[in-house]
Amino acid sequence: MSVRRRSWISPSGERREAWIVDYSDQHGERHIKTFARKKDADAYHAKVTIDVRSGIHTAESRSVTVAEAGRLWVDGAAAAKLERPTVEQYEQHLRLHIAPLIGEVKLAQLTVPGARSFEDQLARDRSPAMVRKVMCSLGAILADAQERGLVAQNVVANLHRGRRVGGRARAEKRQRGKLKVGVDIPTPAEISAIIAHLAAPRRPLLLTAIFTGLRSSELRGLRWQDIDLKRAVLHVRQRADCYRQIGRPKSAAGERTVPLPPVLVNTLREWKLVCSKSKLDLAFPNGRGNPEFRSDIVNRFYRPAQVAAGVVNAKGRAKYGGLHALRHFYASWCINRRVDGGLELPLKLVQARLGHASIQMTADRYGHLFPSGDDGAELAAAEKALLR
Repeated sequence: MSVRRRSWISPSGERREAWIVDYSDQHGERHIKTFARKKDADAYHAKVTIDVRSGIHTAESRSVTVAEAGRLWVDGAAAAKLERPTVEQYEQHLRLHIAPLIGEVKLAQLTVPGARSFEDQLARDRSPAMVRKVMCSLGAILADAQERGLVAQNVVANLHRGRRVGGRARAEKRQRGKLKVGVDIPTPAEISAIIAHLAAPRRPLLLTAIFTGLRSSELRGLRWQDIDLKRAVLHVRQRADCYRQIGRPKSAAGERTVPLPPVLVNTLREWKLVCSKSKLDLAFPNGRGNPEFRSDIVNRFYRPAQVAAGVVNAKGRAKYGGLHALRHFYASWCINRRVDGGLELPLKLVQARLGHASIQMTADRYGHLFPSGDDGAELAAAEKALLR
């Protein structure tokens, strides 16, 4: 590995010179890079020497751009038969966020400071959650490129490895805030009003959402063969994605058994006699026997049901926008004390009912809804016992 000066006479007769860094990388391949100034050549020589010894050097002549590596990553995800919404989300991250800002940068030129600068650019006009997702996608692009031999290091992994993430995670949680009853979660009184105003064909589907907490994709993919009306349980074994493609549940924990209350059993028994026939055996098919679109359920069933029940905002529109609010209600119903009309289930059982992949996910989302165990009556009794 050396730095040397090269001189030559141009076609116009002018004497010119440049500085050349001549080196072999960690794979034994020879490379040459030219600089106008010796100072720049020496700096590059020093950096390459360290990188080659560490085994993390990639010559720029062999490097592809971030956009090219991103396209390989997206194509690889499609070839691996990942779900269509997942592949499209990857493609959106690349097309809308990564390529416009650093798409032309070669992987070999991308550094940890460069990755941090990109993250700062994202944060200027994107939410913390979106910044986190896009940085995760960039890290996945670089990991994929490493496997393909296109780059020797993942600078995003190095960026996160040296970072204390606790502060950022706490800041994101503060911004998101806790789910609030009456704001994010329908109150028991609101649910009672909605139920009282439900009629077919809205009633079976929305009652199932209220009393099982199924995700909208699981509702749309629910089959009659997975509903056991004799034993009053349903089994979550498949779901319909946003393109109405039938597939496995979101995670292994998504495959679960959920008990059904009597009112839902009776409603489903009546609904089974009159619902549209479906080759897919769907419990809530559209008129052609296929899965419903989520937007159709929300706009034709859920929001009108709220308006009919008087569960509206200041403008007279449906108070809760998406079906996930009913899943939140089901979680709160499982958690609430029996004296308050809830089931008073332990955290682990709530996790199982919701199909969460981890108990931490359930605790982070709904932990604040559990009774604190220090209400006024209990505090008074404890005080009396202490001071007697």
